[in-house]
Amino acid sequence: MMDERFAQGNSLLHKRDPKAKIIAATAFVTASAITNSFTVAAVSFALSIVLFFLTKLPVQLVLKRLLAVNSFTFFLWLTLPLTYGGSEFTAVGPLSLSMEGIRLAALITLKTNAIVISIIALLGTSRIANIGHALESLHLPQNLCFILLFSYRYVFVIYQEYRRLVRAAQLRCFVPATSIHTYRTFGYLFGMTLVKSWNRATRVHQAMVLRGFDGHLIPLSQDRYTSDDTIFLSVMLSLTLLLILLNFL
Repeated sequence: MMDERFAQGNSLLHKRDPKAKIIAATAFVTASAITNSFTVAAVSFALSIVLFFLTKLPVQLVLKRLLAVNSFTFFLWLTLPLTYGGSEFTAVGPLSLSMEGIRLAALITLKTNAIVISIIALLGTSRIANIGHALESLHLPQNLCFILLFSYRYVFVIYQEYRRLVRAAQLRCFVPATSIHTYRTFGYLFGMTLVKSWNRATRVHQAMVLRGFDGHLIPLSQDRYTSDDTIFLSVMLSLTLLLILLNFL
């Protein structure tokens, strides 16, 4: 979902301060997730589409993300109409499709796509490092911010270490099979990956201490919260409040 390529741009949402976008995304996603109203879900989906077009992001990249998400909702369409119960919508041979099951599957699909698109539009347009520092500015626990930043930075490094170990095993003619030797080899691979990860973490910590790390990460570029960010946040919170009020109509 979070892609650094999404953060490269000069659109209206790219210019907004990450703190404003985090607050707006949290409120909008929460209001979209808790609703049971089909109307509210449809409005939420429409608003997320508007946010997406404001980002001027390539449609193809976002569609790939949505394809991965909707591969899970596809299974809901296969199961809910058959198992949810309620009034019959139609029958296909011996199978009866319920109206309530179809409605629930459609509701979940709308909410899921609205949430994913809004997260891409609001959070994907900022770099992970900026989001981490913004979370720290919003007084979230510092350790959680560190976990976010370091996990994103080093999960790819750890994966590369694992791929190197797998490549070394393949050069030694290792061929996976259903055997004790294969299970033992994969156990060694995972174990060595953990050992290398621990060693790298130790070296990174030592390097940071030698550079004067005192428990606080200093960003290379400082985002400035402006009046435009206040206007943007006010509009987003007003739209979120509208979604909440629509639940009672």
